[in-house]
Amino acid sequence: MKTITIALLQLMPGKSTEENLIKGLDACRQAKAMGADIALFPEMWSSGYRIPENIEALKQSAIPENSPFMASFSDLAKDRNMAIAITYLEAWEPFPRNTICLIDRFGKTLFSYAKVHTCDFGEESRLTPGDDFFVADLDTEKGLIKTGAMICYDREFPESARILMLKGAELILVPNACPMEINRISQLRGRAYENMLAIATVNYPKGQPDCNGHSTVFDGIAYKPEEPESRDTLILETGENEGIYLAEIPIEEIRQYRSREVHGNAYRHPKKYGLLTDTRIREPFIRDDYRP
Repeated sequence: MKTITIALLQLMPGKSTEENLIKGLDACRQAKAMGADIALFPEMWSSGYRIPENIEALKQSAIPENSPFMASFSDLAKDRNMAIAITYLEAWEPFPRNTICLIDRFGKTLFSYAKVHTCDFGEESRLTPGDDFFVADLDTEKGLIKTGAMICYDREFPESARILMLKGAELILVPNACPMEINRISQLRGRAYENMLAIATVNYPKGQPDCNGHSTVFDGIAYKPEEPESRDTLILETGENEGIYLAEIPIEEIRQYRSREVHGNAYRHPKKYGLLTDTRIREPFIRDDYRP
């Protein structure tokens, strides 16, 4: 595998799950026709990142993993021989979850990842957080690629991408729903650089509340033998408008780079990092709405 092509579906959601199903399926068909191996949706596509304040309404807007909505994307993935990373408000107890499901080109679900770092300082306090990170061997027409996922606010914790790297990830998929400005984009650049992997993020376009597009793809390759200085690992940044944006990720080059460079897990000293597992929180970081 030399490269893999990912489609960032920077789409404006509809007013219902049914509208988002129709629009999402059509976008995947377009992405495949454009040459995509993987199609990635923004955060919680099934509901357009709507989190009702009323708990009963919230639960009614959630859908189970075995729903017709999810089955439709599995069927399309198999029909079009492509991978689809579909996001949704997942029916769960005691409260719904913010979830991404990675479906391979055979229509098989490789993992369902629920957002670990929910934004408990806001409306996501009404959601159930996930409790683990997952990596799977994604079988594409071009070969296998070890793929993981994190969601939006997860990016702000280096532990998220680090765990995925340690589990073997070469590519991290990141659904998003927030303003992507220089600091958040820099976080993604940092996660790709320090773990020597590719990170693909897709946001909602401008017009969706609190969103502005600027979806990105980083390849994580900071140094090339033929170049005298370091390079920017950004290979795609979209504008604010709705659209389907493609990026070709140089997988073979990333693998060669990881085999020789100094980041990732090459020179870590985990025995010296004991404090990282200390669960105590001290001032000035104590927050009343924190959920362990």
